[in-house]
Amino acid sequence: MSAPYLVQDQLDQLRRRVDGAVTAPGDPEYDEARTVWNAMIDRRPSAVVRAADVDDVVSTIAVARDHGLDLAIRAGGHNVAGNGTVDDGIVLDLGAMNGVTVDPDTATVRVEGGATLADVDAATEPYGLAVPLGVVSATGVGGLTLGGGVGWLTRPHGLTADNLLSVEIVTADGERLTAGPAEHADLFWALRGGGGNFGVVTAFNFRADPHGPEVFSGNLVYGQDRWPEAWAALERWTRDLPDELTMITTTLTPPPAMEMGSDPLLVVGFVWASPDRAAGEAVVGRLREAAPPDVEQVGDNRWVEWQSVLDGLVPKGVRAYWRNASFDRLDAEVIDVLTRRGREQTWVGTAFDVHHLGGAFGRVPEHATAFPNRSARFWINMYGFWDDAAVDDERVAFVRGLSGDMDRFATGGQYLNFQGHEASGHRAIDPRTVFGPVKYERLVQVKRRYDPGNLFHVNHNIPPG
Repeated sequence: MSAPYLVQDQLDQLRRRVDGAVTAPGDPEYDEARTVWNAMIDRRPSAVVRAADVDDVVSTIAVARDHGLDLAIRAGGHNVAGNGTVDDGIVLDLGAMNGVTVDPDTATVRVEGGATLADVDAATEPYGLAVPLGVVSATGVGGLTLGGGVGWLTRPHGLTADNLLSVEIVTADGERLTAGPAEHADLFWALRGGGGNFGVVTAFNFRADPHGPEVFSGNLVYGQDRWPEAWAALERWTRDLPDELTMITTTLTPPPAMEMGSDPLLVVGFVWASPDRAAGEAVVGRLREAAPPDVEQVGDNRWVEWQSVLDGLVPKGVRAYWRNASFDRLDAEVIDVLTRRGREQTWVGTAFDVHHLGGAFGRVPEHATAFPNRSARFWINMYGFWDDAAVDDERVAFVRGLSGDMDRFATGGQYLNFQGHEASGHRAIDPRTVFGPVKYERLVQVKRRYDPGNLFHVNHNIPPG
């Protein structure tokens, strides 16, 4: 049985009720409106509503709920699993609601639900402030935050979600709520890592931290013959790092635009989140001494430029498939997997990042938020980014193969924002294994309270029962 879809009178009703643009099949803008970042996701909604304000959000939710229609919520549209679109139902696109307001006196930032990382960074930079965000500037703040939010400031300041003060949200019954530590605290807990299961967040209120506009950052680059040495040095180096240093280590075959040759490389990227540059130099110098890089790109970089340096690698319209895992070991067995699999990546089109965690991220009590694993020392994001549909199977197979190799080292949990879609016949993500039994049951209780009919199910879903 096919899913319900909008008939003409329902579409007319929707257009009467919202001030924003409503695009439907046959409209000139339809194909552009329905397209999401991952080109492997090709769905045809009955309507795409580009909300102009919160009233439009309430009205769109009401139409979807009253007519039993599938409802997909889109912020930046950068979700690899394609949860920002749906066949036959309604897409609620928050992209036009992208305002960012900074209060420099209180170091707080109000971010509307459709804003991107670039929107926030552009607004906070003039005040010497930053909200901890992700690593690609086109990413939507909404999806990033609701899944947790790992990026270049995770060790000094925690996840994006850890810096939330409150959220403004519309629930399945159309009620407008503010959720924070003192009101709707159960909902506020669930929204910090539990994904888009509980409502449409129309605004996030963050605390910001002093940062930039320039930061000491860079890359240490290693050729294949140096990888075992570099990984062993990273194991020792990361045992005693100050919170100010965040490291993301990438293994990839660089695209031509990077002008770094055509062989796979190990790139140790870092950001030093402190004005004490000499101290940062000393910390990086310990790694440089233990494993001298083949190439070095280190210096003072403008923060907003550093935050967007990876944008060209994964532009809208690439084909993408991702998996992830947490792990604690960087011993010879793990290093063998990382080096072997990295050397097999002889094409432009797959890569993997190892995020070093701990610091402020690890000091948040495990059950303070819904995020699945605070004790993890490392998190690996295994991902594909390619253009040619003819190589889908082999690129996806590589990511799955590496994921299978890392499974035996995994320490539990899945990061929703690093989890791709699964084609028919493959095991979908199980929320019980993502969050563990205690957090999962608590999330179910929150879901029952705020979305008992599971209106918000076009996501990594937590059913209400």
